[in-house]
Amino acid sequence: MANRYTDDPQQGFIGLVASLAQASGPDGLTIGHIRDRMDERAFGLMILILAIPCLVPALYGVPQIVGVPILLLAGQMLVGRREPWLPETLLKRTVSKAMLDRMADFATRRMGWLERLSKPRLTIFTTGLAERLAALFMILATVTIVLPMTNTVPSVALALLSVGLIQRDGLFVAAGASVAVGWVTAIAVVAAGFFLGAGWAVGLMARFTG
Repeated sequence: MANRYTDDPQQGFIGLVASLAQASGPDGLTIGHIRDRMDERAFGLMILILAIPCLVPALYGVPQIVGVPILLLAGQMLVGRREPWLPETLLKRTVSKAMLDRMADFATRRMGWLERLSKPRLTIFTTGLAERLAALFMILATVTIVLPMTNTVPSVALALLSVGLIQRDGLFVAAGASVAVGWVTAIAVVAAGFFLGAGWAVGLMARFTG
């Protein structure tokens, strides 16, 4: 059985990534060890990493590829799994020391602003039933990511939700949920307007040509 580590809610995203580099030996860390060191925050971190490429506007192809694993991870959160399930062969793969160092350097140099804005607060919205609801909002957002030309806004929702879970920041979770619901509602309204409009036009043509 893999070793478990204490998940310090006061440790931010950057510190979490840096701790992986510090804990790695010359050969790096296995994916299983990385997952175990993240504890339940592994879900938020993995989904955030997958969502970042989807933030590029009008990007086609990548969102459709990463949408499936995001749905799988969010689905596991929804049913209450404590850690992401991954195949054993993948858990045994090693991330090199050099790669872990580059990840820590990137987090320190490029993501400091995100960590400064987020902090542990309203934690009731980041655990238990609220965490499952966050997973449901992630699923709603991800469903629209796979649609062409619509990936940016739902990816923002995913990023906010993920950072909220990583940082124990209920405000970020609430913001991400609001963006997800607003975007899904907008898509539904546009789709309804399109089909109702099309139906009205067909009926009008039939009246004049019948």
